[in-house]
Amino acid sequence: MRKKLFLLILIFGVIPSGFAQLNLISFEQIDSLQNIDKRKVIVFIHTDWCQFCHAMKNTTFKNENIIKELNDNFYFVDFNAEEKRTIVFNKAAFKFKSTGNNSGIHELAIQLGTINKQLNYPVLCVLNSENEIVFQDNNCIKPKEFRVILEKLKE
Repeated sequence: MRKKLFLLILIFGVIPSGFAQLNLISFEQIDSLQNIDKRKVIVFIHTDWCQFCHAMKNTTFKNENIIKELNDNFYFVDFNAEEKRTIVFNKAAFKFKSTGNNSGIHELAIQLGTINKQLNYPVLCVLNSENEIVFQDNNCIKPKEFRVILEKLKE
């Protein structure tokens, strides 16, 4: 019994008390959330195989100041560009388009992530409360740079 108690204290004692978690929403939730509180929507478009996407997830989106800023002032969608389910967004249905054996891309990733007729990952796409694109960037953005972008987006 003491060993179990010690193990529980050890496990929960090493978790930082200020641990913040990013509030994720789906595309399907955006309209109803905008009816309650109008905010810009930040869509992070990535793939499982993109090393820059993973770097951004593990640095920028783990930064406690950024998490707080996103949770307090924006809606955040974490979107895998190779998602296979149909997504209804902005009164339209978007589907996965296969490009071969076990590969393809989602139509919504193309719609929101294409910059200069190309889709390079990761993509940060910002929508206003009417679901219009107001900002796009297809670079791995470091926390310090991302804080500057968030400040400008709040204006």
